[in-house]
Amino acid sequence: MPEPQLAIFAVQGVGEVRPGDDLAALLADALGGPDSCGLRDGDVLVVTSKVVAKAEGRLAELRHDDVAAKLELVAAESTRVLRARGDLRITETRHGFVCANAGVDLSNVDDGYAVLLPVDPDRSARRLRADLRRRLGVDVAVVVSDTFGRAWRRGVADVAIGCAGVAAVVDLRGTPDAMGRVLEATEVCVADELASAADLVMGKATGVPAVVVRGADPSWRREGSVADEIIRPPGEDLFR
Repeated sequence: MPEPQLAIFAVQGVGEVRPGDDLAALLADALGGPDSCGLRDGDVLVVTSKVVAKAEGRLAELRHDDVAAKLELVAAESTRVLRARGDLRITETRHGFVCANAGVDLSNVDDGYAVLLPVDPDRSARRLRADLRRRLGVDVAVVVSDTFGRAWRRGVADVAIGCAGVAAVVDLRGTPDAMGRVLEATEVCVADELASAADLVMGKATGVPAVVVRGADPSWRREGSVADEIIRPPGEDLFR
């Protein structure tokens, strides 16, 4: 039995994405270039939430040095504030995400604007998947990723905030481990793992807004999946 292998390819040449752009068309053109890996059935395309949001017009006017205006925008994008320190807010968004400043992002955007999270990242993933299938004739999964901090751990990592065609969480409870013992609590957030793996190729300042992940376990394929499944229900949350 061959050892599992995973390959990750940067999607180059997409360029700056503007409100109203057809993101699927931009990605399809970039993936069709002579130096591209292209797309194959079974691939997972990981796309940053920032380019999804830009294409969907999720920009707000904001002077980057106006702290008060930024905090007002964060409040408008939040359902509640969990913690506050200086001009940092840890908030819960309308999506149910707990993150810094409600995902309001000033990086890699023109001065005078902030990028907001997509309104419905799962819907964005479904639409992009369907558009790429129509354009390229391939059946791929799509993950929309964003950069989050983690409680009790330094640094940031990319996570999935939207997905289509791939499981958000794979439940291994009831299956045997390598020693034959039955797993009782193991649920693997494969969508987050795909997003984090993709970010190793994307980086934060390379201008690469998407990557192709090839070789993902076919058993992870899932119709009707949503990243909303990743959010821990309040009844299971010991920290809120």
